[in-house]
Amino acid sequence: MKCSGCQGSGMKVSIRQLGPSMIQQMHCNECKGTGETINDKDRCPQCKGEKVVQEKKELKVHVEKGMQNGQKVTFPCEADEAPETITEDIVFVLQQKEHPKFKRMGDDLFVEHTLTLAEALCGFQFILTHLDNRKLLIKSQPGEVAKPDQFKAINDERMPMYQRPFMRGKLYIHLTVDFRVIDTRAVQVSEMELDECGESTLHDVNIEDEM
Repeated sequence: MKCSGCQGSGMKVSIRQLGPSMIQQMHCNECKGTGETINDKDRCPQCKGEKVVQEKKELKVHVEKGMQNGQKVTFPCEADEAPETITEDIVFVLQQKEHPKFKRMGDDLFVEHTLTLAEALCGFQFILTHLDNRKLLIKSQPGEVAKPDQFKAINDERMPMYQRPFMRGKLYIHLTVDFRVIDTRAVQVSEMELDECGESTLHDVNIEDEM
């Protein structure tokens, strides 16, 4: 029914004494600006005539393989509802947590590894634990001399592509050389560790061409 406080206009006019008389128009506090009120006997016992109720709802955000940092997951028409308004969406924006070892650029993965001078000159092998905890044996070709600031790549070991999770690209390994002399016995890989590793093949890449 029509609000008696504002006569259905939803607004009230008040005169306040602030020096010279000042007329101020404001929302009616009886109907909260709607122009209508509900009779006490007709009021809903749940919402008390407010036309909205509070409720808790659990939304499960499914992050698919290959989703990017900043990508949005939208729940249509799940925001707050109110009479005579359009219910908006709830939007979650993914924020990718930094990894201590791997760096992601788009769908590509990059990892840094430092070689000793002996490894760079005489050959190297080391174990790389991937994001899914698989162990990859990374080793140089016979007679190969590694150069400082060199990039190597392993096929099919990068991030899965969004909505094409079985398509994978390259994992790039950036090799740097520590020219200090280090006891090579301290960096040898044990036979037990080697048994746990999967084979991988390194390829030389020009990182500028790859990008």
